Amino acid sequence: MPMPKRYSLSTKLVVIGAILLIVALTSIGLTLWVTWQLEGGAAAVNEAGRMRMQSWRLASTAQAEHSAEPVLDLVRKFDDSLALLKTGDPGRPLFVPWDDNVRARFDQVSALWAQQRTQWTGTKPPSAGEALQATSRFVDAIDGLVSAIEQQLSRLTAVLNLFQFVMMALAIAGAVVMLYTGYLYVINPLDNLQQGLRKIESGDFSTRIEVETRDEFGEVALGFNGMAGKLQTMYDGLEAQVEAKTRRIEAQRARIETLYEVSAFLASANTIQELSRGFAQRVRKVLNADAVAVRWSDEANQRYLMLASDCFPADMVEEERSLLAGACACGSLKPDARTRVIPIHNHEAAPMRNCVRAGYESVVSVPVRLQQRLIGEIDLFFRSTLQLTPDEVELLDALASHLASALEGLRAAALEREAAVGEERALLARELHDSIAQSLAFLKIQVQLLRSASQKAQAEQVQTALDELDAGLRESIGDVRELLVHFRTRTNTDDIEAALQETLQKFKQQTGLPTLLQIRGEGLPLPADVQVQVLHVVQEALSNVRKHAQATHVNLEVIKGSQWSFVVRDNGRGFLVSREHGETHVGMKIMHERAARIGAQVDVVSAPEQGTTVTLTLPVHPVSGSSVGTAGLNLESLSAQTGST
Repeated sequence: MPMPKRYSLSTKLVVIGAILLIVALTSIGLTLWVTWQLEGGAAAVNEAGRMRMQSWRLASTAQAEHSAEPVLDLVRKFDDSLALLKTGDPGRPLFVPWDDNVRARFDQVSALWAQQRTQWTGTKPPSAGEALQATSRFVDAIDGLVSAIEQQLSRLTAVLNLFQFVMMALAIAGAVVMLYTGYLYVINPLDNLQQGLRKIESGDFSTRIEVETRDEFGEVALGFNGMAGKLQTMYDGLEAQVEAKTRRIEAQRARIETLYEVSAFLASANTIQELSRGFAQRVRKVLNADAVAVRWSDEANQRYLMLASDCFPADMVEEERSLLAGACACGSLKPDARTRVIPIHNHEAAPMRNCVRAGYESVVSVPVRLQQRLIGEIDLFFRSTLQLTPDEVELLDALASHLASALEGLRAAALEREAAVGEERALLARELHDSIAQSLAFLKIQVQLLRSASQKAQAEQVQTALDELDAGLRESIGDVRELLVHFRTRTNTDDIEAALQETLQKFKQQTGLPTLLQIRGEGLPLPADVQVQVLHVVQEALSNVRKHAQATHVNLEVIKGSQWSFVVRDNGRGFLVSREHGETHVGMKIMHERAARIGAQVDVVSAPEQGTTVTLTLPVHPVSGSSVGTAGLNLESLSAQTGST
């Protein structure tokens, strides 16, 4: 439908108002003109009536007066009245409503007056009979003029009444026109606009207003339609965005759930075989793959060992258990390789002929890195073409990172356990060397002396050697028991007090010496590995007391704080620290070595017959020095652990 020619609402209202104003002004002007004519006609009737009275007065004056001056004055007045009727007087107003009849009557009066005027102005006035006859004729002529004027005034009165009815009709019509115009150009467009707004508020963004005009309301309707269109587009786009955002959030939630599940499993796995096999199963289910293989690389990335697989053909597992780099699409990673989809082409000469026989069409290669170093690969096999989304690539990279961290954790834990066993063995060896080995060497010497004295039949030397052997055996037994006590000592991760009390109790059972434990201050609990080293230093100090001090009382004082300190004090015979050697020196060396592992310091204060005080002072933040470094996995050890997959 073509749009009508544009006229603004103000133009329409001005045109309609102007038309109504012109009509109203025309009606008012005509009414005023008719009223003016009626007023002028009424004045003319009065003036003509006055002429009738003047006619009788002129006749009476002419008969009664002997002087001509009054008669001439009345004649002049009569001339003035005729001139006034002929020309009219707008100031009074006075108008003769001329028409043919009125004009003829006026001409008759004028002509009759012209005849009688000479009669009235002559030297000899007319007789009474003549004056009466002339006046009667003139009055009759004036009556005819008045009657003609009154007829014309009747017609003008009818016209005035007609104009009044027309004005009333125009007023009604104008009101109707204004109401209709207001409804058509204002009320109806506003109502349509309000209805559209209510529909928009209710959520119906497809609402449109029909544009019937090109005025201001037409422009408002066009603007409303444009706004509704934009709102509909935005709403539809918003729904699509919300839906897409919801799908993305759900996908992210699923990825996070997958990562959490896989991370929880990797944290709970105890062996490399269990970890890699469970990881392969979970990754295959997450990506809906047909098969998965987890491969580990040697240090040079020249050979890939299959740690685990899931739904992988058995013949391919055996054939690809140890895969040379470049022999297949799998195991051909470069240092800067990224997760990618490798299409499998159907031809026997290709390196992927095994995959072709198995029916695979696509393989996803996911590099496994640890600290920017390529250490393995995850291969996912599909029997259909595949395209990975960025989110799936991100998920696979995250899973590969978790796998690398978990395998590194298992390897580090194994190395830590191995280092701990080696450390304990070295400690046991030092303890045996520093105590029992020396005692056995002493016993060996005494056995040789006993053999020599027995061969020479030296009874006194034999007895002396036997006494030394007996004392040495008792000393060795004591050392063995002390070692057993040391290596059975357990700590409490919350407080070391219980372990110290147990140590002093065992010392009291071995030596029968009274002991006292004093603990002062407040401090954070010590780590378990630090507690072990502290207990070993305290036990070594007590061992020296048992062996050499000949004390009658031992006191252990513990001072808690930012820096813990442990003080072993006895009232024995003491010694010169700078000159003492032998077994005491060995014991002090052992204490210094243990203290050095946790960054602590051992101070020994002693003097002959003054007793001995051994003080162990810990650093502010003590930690065990037995940390384990990291290294690459050994393919041979991995092969022994994984076995057949």
